[in-house]
Amino acid sequence: MSDVTTAEKFNQKYQDIQKEIATVIVGQNDAVNGVLISLFCNSHALLVGVPGLAKTLLIKTISEVLDLKFNRIQFTPDLMPGDITGNEILDENRTFKFIKGPLFANIVLADEINRTPPKTQAALLEAMQERNVTVSGKAYPLDAPFFVLATQNPIEQEGTYPLPEAQLDRFMFNLVLDYPSFEEELQIVKNTTANAGATPKKILNAQEIAEFQALVRKAPIADNVVEYAVDLVSKTRPGTPRANARVNELISYGAGPRAGQFLVLGAKCHALLNGKLSPDIEDVKAIAVNVLRHRLVKNYKAEAEGISVDDIVKGLL
Repeated sequence: MSDVTTAEKFNQKYQDIQKEIATVIVGQNDAVNGVLISLFCNSHALLVGVPGLAKTLLIKTISEVLDLKFNRIQFTPDLMPGDITGNEILDENRTFKFIKGPLFANIVLADEINRTPPKTQAALLEAMQERNVTVSGKAYPLDAPFFVLATQNPIEQEGTYPLPEAQLDRFMFNLVLDYPSFEEELQIVKNTTANAGATPKKILNAQEIAEFQALVRKAPIADNVVEYAVDLVSKTRPGTPRANARVNELISYGAGPRAGQFLVLGAKCHALLNGKLSPDIEDVKAIAVNVLRHRLVKNYKAEAEGISVDDIVKGLL
């Protein structure tokens, strides 16, 4: 199958997936698109929002549509690394046997990831980066495809552990879910207080996902678009030649090279999903806020003046 034909199939499947998800999830289109782009880029996504905005339901629905093995891990303050990676036990023959933990799935929902201590977050970090887990010095590979879709309540709420920057950087997107509009909320209440909801049909399997991930990687991109992405990332770093006065004034730390990689990959996927074979600068701009939102660290002045990272990134765009 030619790349053009695969791209057309990709676009059609994407539209079918959106329709199926819409039978269960009302609104939240930006979050749905963000999760799907991160999946097709073989990356992970973090969903942030107050409780009750259907973050968990959204991820569960996507896993059903994609016909992948799905596990949900509810993160709690007493969760230990072995609870998610698995443990070795002595069997009846008095030999050690590895019992796989819930990380051994295609889509892992790390629910309320910021409620668990750093030790357990670090175990998840290895799985996200290395695509394997290490128990008693032995590495166990995870199934492909492997995606971590994590939900997080705002840090201001009690009983939360802020995610370290190193772990945040592993997530391609930081997707913020907002309250639904009045009309959407009306529809949600009607749907959820009537008979049992719809069951979405399965649209994609693991083999097709791997095919589309390869297509995203192969998509051609012009040098000027790559330069725009790298230039945008370098502008976020205070004290460097490309940083403007506003960044120097409001940002403590800027984005690292991984941000540029995700901008380029995300732009390729965004272009393909919108019927284009090659991305342009508009595709980079379309995903830039989601890629950079969790990679810039504000200073006290920005905090005191109530200026958000989103505002700063939009200023750079």
